[in-house]
Amino acid sequence: MWLAWDGLFAGHAWVLSVLVAVCVLVVLHLLAVHRTAGPSLVGAVIAALAAAGVAAARGEPLRYVAGVVLVAGGGVAIAWATGRSRRHRLARRSALADYEAGTAAVPLFAALAERDRLAAELHDVAAHRLTGVVVSAGAALRLGDQEQTAAALRHAGEAGRQAVRELERLTELGEYAALATFADIDELAAAHAVDYRRTVDTAPVSSTEAAYRVVREALTNAARYAGGAVVRVRVEGAFDRAKPPGGGRAAHGDPLLTVTITDDGGTAAEPGLGTGHGLAGLAATVSAAGGTLSAGPVGQDSRGGAGWTVRAQLPSATTPHIRRWPLWRGMFALDYALVVLAIALSLGASLLSADAPDSFGGVLPAVPTVVLSGLHAVPLGWRSRAPGRALAAVLLALVLWQACDRAAWTQPPVSDIFLVYGWVELTLVYSAAVYLPFRRGLFAPLAVAATGGLALAGGRGITGSRVGAWAVLTCVLALPAFAVWSWGRRTARRRDRLRAADARRRVLLDGDADAAVHEQRLRFATGLRGTALRHAQAVVAAAEAGNLRTVREEARAGLTALRGLLSGLRGHDSNDGRDEEDRRDGTGSGDGEDAPPPTVSGIAALAGRYGGAVQYIGPRRPLPAAVEVFAYRIASTLMALGVTLTVRRVHDGVEVSGPAPAVPGVERQLRAIADAAGGSLSTTDRGAVRVWLPEVHPWQSE
Repeated sequence: MWLAWDGLFAGHAWVLSVLVAVCVLVVLHLLAVHRTAGPSLVGAVIAALAAAGVAAARGEPLRYVAGVVLVAGGGVAIAWATGRSRRHRLARRSALADYEAGTAAVPLFAALAERDRLAAELHDVAAHRLTGVVVSAGAALRLGDQEQTAAALRHAGEAGRQAVRELERLTELGEYAALATFADIDELAAAHAVDYRRTVDTAPVSSTEAAYRVVREALTNAARYAGGAVVRVRVEGAFDRAKPPGGGRAAHGDPLLTVTITDDGGTAAEPGLGTGHGLAGLAATVSAAGGTLSAGPVGQDSRGGAGWTVRAQLPSATTPHIRRWPLWRGMFALDYALVVLAIALSLGASLLSADAPDSFGGVLPAVPTVVLSGLHAVPLGWRSRAPGRALAAVLLALVLWQACDRAAWTQPPVSDIFLVYGWVELTLVYSAAVYLPFRRGLFAPLAVAATGGLALAGGRGITGSRVGAWAVLTCVLALPAFAVWSWGRRTARRRDRLRAADARRRVLLDGDADAAVHEQRLRFATGLRGTALRHAQAVVAAAEAGNLRTVREEARAGLTALRGLLSGLRGHDSNDGRDEEDRRDGTGSGDGEDAPPPTVSGIAALAGRYGGAVQYIGPRRPLPAAVEVFAYRIASTLMALGVTLTVRRVHDGVEVSGPAPAVPGVERQLRAIADAAGGSLSTTDRGAVRVWLPEVHPWQSE
């Protein structure tokens, strides 16, 4: 770059030129460290063009100006790429520090999440059965009809046994129930003999599960509070034509699964049958699936009772995948910077030479040299993804260059090219040692030594036997090639040790979380066995004995026990007393001991503090610690009151999406976090923000 300022100063011109160039490169490096990819790249381009502008202002020929652009571009590319790498490393260190500081809360919040899951499942499986028993038994006792009594006893025996099986599953295993499908909704509607219609056949699993829970809870409530009413259930497809108030997840034009349950009003079967948590838990379930729930009266029937409608809108299609940033803005910036540097040092230096080679005497003579220089440099862009193929392409370029040498098509000769730009081959040897298995990577230094020896042996200064010269030069080149390969192997082993340590840390952390979950299940099972399960078993025994009054009493006692147990499980809210700022950054008041852990799983606890929810899509598998923290930071920045976020896990990373925040500057914060993590951010015309975080990060490539 300093050549652009050559001659501008008198006396020690070259010293001033070098100082100016160094200052520019340092500024560009710092800009890349502290700013996102776009602004820092713009600065690098401006610096390269400014150098060319100075050369053009001096009246230099076009060939010289082109050389200045290439050489300056190579310098600023390296300054920019090394700054980007440092930015990623600093971000990783900060994320790991947060991870280490916050993982102590992982077991606690894992236990709390298990508590909430068990409470929701307990309400869904047991309260539904026992409510039906109370309603049917109460109706039979009021009518005093023998057939009605016999039917109520049969229903009590069957429903009681189902409740016992479901409660025993919860007490003994605490495992997840199988996810419901549309067929389960069909069966549920048929069992309640309602007016039912379904017009959709496919939807995400999370949506069908939530739809099943909505229908079951609504039918249970209809049996409790709308005896004798006509109940209609509709499961249909629709499109949301208006953005939800406050920026909900589903926006204009999103396909939806709409579930509507309506009754025309009736009489309450018996007082005190509800648990007090049905609709609240149902709203959380629907919100976690990415939907919205509404419930309320719809008028009055002839008897003066108000009808009731429950309506849920759920996603009927998966979220489209994010369009990721170009590779040069993400993980492989250094690789592409090396491409620019290699071209700059080969073509750029040749163009700046006072005695430019004959190859640049015209457009056509320059074509072979330009093409071969590109073939020799461009494969550096693959060094992290396909180092073996990249090295093969570079060595093939050397062989082609040698063939063009013999035809006198190119200048300088391939021997000079290899002597000056052999660092390209050595860089790929290093990459092969880092990224390829030991046996495959071992061929890299051998291939470079043999091909490089062949290129040097064909030089004009070699006399005597060229075969003998090739053998000697191959042995000489093998020394630096194997030294670089050994360096790469040490880097690979260090990287593997870091990954193994991270895996061990995750195993220990998962073990602590599993132990906390197991303890929560034991506590839950102990309380359940002494309350609801005992009453459910008594319902079965009374039904078999033909004592309908006892059936009703035990079923009511079971519902009362469930209400007490659910109140005990849900009665604690560790988030009281927090202000908005504390909740946004994920810290609590005081010493912050009860802050959610900065992990992907901790996002659910964070959402709970805002009255929002998080929808998880994809397999729940461990992610690198830094990725967990970055995902949590993104969610913390996106989170607001009532918002539903979506966390999608795929094979190569994680995506966090949600409504775009209305607060100025938040999107800039999100972009900065994504950029430092090696990811990307995109916005849609529907008011959504999606942030992609790759699992393999730039700092892991060396």
